[in-house]
Amino acid sequence: MLSTFKYNRFMINVTKTFFPPLEEYHAILKTAWDVGWLTNRGVLVLELEHKLKQYLKVKNIIITNNGTIPLQIALKLFGNNGEIITTPFSYVATTSSIVWEGCTPVFVDINPDYLTIDETKIEQAITKKTTAILATHVFGNPCHVDAIDAIAKKHGLKVIYDAAHCFGVNYKEQSLFNYGDVSTCSFHATKLFQTGEGGAMFCKDRDVYNKLYYSHNFGHDGHLEFHGLGINGKISELQAAMGLAVFPYLKTILKERKIVVEYYLNHLKELDLKCLKIREHTEWNYSYFPVVFSSEKDLLKVERALNENNINARRYFYPSLNKLPYIKEQTMEISESISSRVLCLPLYVGLDENNLKIIVNIIKQQLQC
Repeated sequence: MLSTFKYNRFMINVTKTFFPPLEEYHAILKTAWDVGWLTNRGVLVLELEHKLKQYLKVKNIIITNNGTIPLQIALKLFGNNGEIITTPFSYVATTSSIVWEGCTPVFVDINPDYLTIDETKIEQAITKKTTAILATHVFGNPCHVDAIDAIAKKHGLKVIYDAAHCFGVNYKEQSLFNYGDVSTCSFHATKLFQTGEGGAMFCKDRDVYNKLYYSHNFGHDGHLEFHGLGINGKISELQAAMGLAVFPYLKTILKERKIVVEYYLNHLKELDLKCLKIREHTEWNYSYFPVVFSSEKDLLKVERALNENNINARRYFYPSLNKLPYIKEQTMEISESISSRVLCLPLYVGLDENNLKIIVNIIKQQLQC
């Protein structure tokens, strides 16, 4: 029986899944049927890993069943139940993974322009219990990776990057995934590149790769031996087939998202809004379009007007993670302020100029009245 859920197809959502042509997905999926292999790293998973490795120009990649498992695996390997310096401005998975793995999040406030962790405040948060830094490249905007790397080396710490939004982002002419001891990504249905649910972890060191690999496959070392403790982070052939079907359209996806971003930038520049400042030397991927209002009151007024017109903008990221109920509260003035005033506007392939005009005009009307 089909679901009775009613989807409002006239709604403009904050994001929209890019669906490749169904017949192309079916043609790729047929391979799994022909081989009779649905999981445990079949031919489609291996093909997708190979294509992504070449496209992204990364040394090592392991694709996974979601984007949170890589964070948990990296923290299991490097956290050692210690203190993890992290950002309060991110999706909840960043902090919840730290707590889930028995570690303690220690927040460092953010840069008000780039919205990433403020690298100048990291050293003062380091203690004898600190084992790693887990920073987020927010909205695909790189952290100050050079400064963070220097701090980590000075203090003997591991660096994990939550790069969930960073597919296709290059920093200093190389993939952003090449920075840190481990970088992670999400291939969730709402992301620029998607496998329905899915993710990946990246690293440069072969020994680290081996540990990540064993960890995502129950610790297996062959069929009968075990390398160590592991969990099930394997992606299925069904998910890999979706990724392979989306893959040929990456150029189109990036091109169309850029058009939307440039429209917003051109038509909102006269308003009392602050847009994301992209870090120098960055080739960005147009993953999100956040705007920061001068007050939460203005944000709520605009959000209400958009909703009344079936337009769903979203408050990424709210609340500031230092306010989570299972966290010992720490004051983070900048993150709390930005979190209360930031709204992500609709951004996806197929969002046409007529709808963009409607969105922009509503924002203008609310802020100029």
